[in-house]
Amino acid sequence: MSDPALHMPMTPAEARKLRDTLDRTGGKVVFTNGCFDLLHAGHVRYLQQARALGDALIVGLNSDASVRELKGPSRPVNRERDRAEVLAGLRAVDGVVIFSDKRATGLIEAIRPHIYAKGGDYTPESLDPGERGALDKAGTQIQILSLVPGRSTSKIIEKMTSSESVAPPLRLGVLGSGEGSNLRALIRSIQNLELDAQIVAAITDQGDSGFLKIAKGEGLPVHHVHGGANPRRFDEEAQKKVAEILKEAAVDVVVLTGFMRILKSPILDAFTDRIVNVHPSLLPAYKGATAVQDVLDEGELETGCTVHLVNAEIDAGRILAQAKVPILVGDNAEKLHARIKEQEHRLLPKVLAEWKRA
Repeated sequence: MSDPALHMPMTPAEARKLRDTLDRTGGKVVFTNGCFDLLHAGHVRYLQQARALGDALIVGLNSDASVRELKGPSRPVNRERDRAEVLAGLRAVDGVVIFSDKRATGLIEAIRPHIYAKGGDYTPESLDPGERGALDKAGTQIQILSLVPGRSTSKIIEKMTSSESVAPPLRLGVLGSGEGSNLRALIRSIQNLELDAQIVAAITDQGDSGFLKIAKGEGLPVHHVHGGANPRRFDEEAQKKVAEILKEAAVDVVVLTGFMRILKSPILDAFTDRIVNVHPSLLPAYKGATAVQDVLDEGELETGCTVHLVNAEIDAGRILAQAKVPILVGDNAEKLHARIKEQEHRLLPKVLAEWKRA
């Protein structure tokens, strides 16, 4: 006896009927296809984007045999009926059709969708020739959608089957005084799975800083520590307070992102070779808070940014990485600093990601 709860995928004829019904009322069917083996957030977001293009979304699902042909003998992890049922349970999906061919050409010809959605680094010209021909013949509009960085079935399987023990995320304590653009870059890299880390403490000496607003907006553990009357010095009580916060949060690496106070003991002692700063010049040249303007005043043709370890001497710790930035005709400090920050936003997460593997 068959199970009444068993999900039955849509047939090509049923998908075509849905398409024709919508077509008569001016509606549009969106079609996409893939293996959708281990469903993850990247799949869900992509399917939501595709559904938003029309009035119904039909997903062409590769059969188990065609997945093996595309991905190898160890795939799929989940059989086709299970994959179809999971997809059909998503709010964005109106129907799932299983197809046995390696390509979806035959299914496109049968359904004749109004819109075809494809994810990844494709262009209409780089699509499979057979599929592209069927789409052109059906008069189907092609939409290329971006995928979510860092999400893939292959990465999930690799992580699950790795014989190496999986290290916990790097625990970061981030300090900042300014607008917080590097904090935002770190958050984005973590969210995109480019950096396996967790921000366990966000500390600022400025109660109205952009850094503070970003940290609060992201729900991070936020601490405002008043540093004392001198805007460049951190008084003894503030140094002790920050050290306590970092220790209690079990921070692995302290990250300075535009933090304008000078750190001393007990912070330097407690986190020796574990404090990282990003500086807007190619150290050891142009140390200090006015580095961007100093480079312009000297008539340099090139500058950049440096990620380095922090010690008792200002901007003198071991250099971990650098990125160069050309100085352009008409540059002022604001324009140049904006381009330097673009490189900082790439370099700092990269250094921390490599730290994780060290």
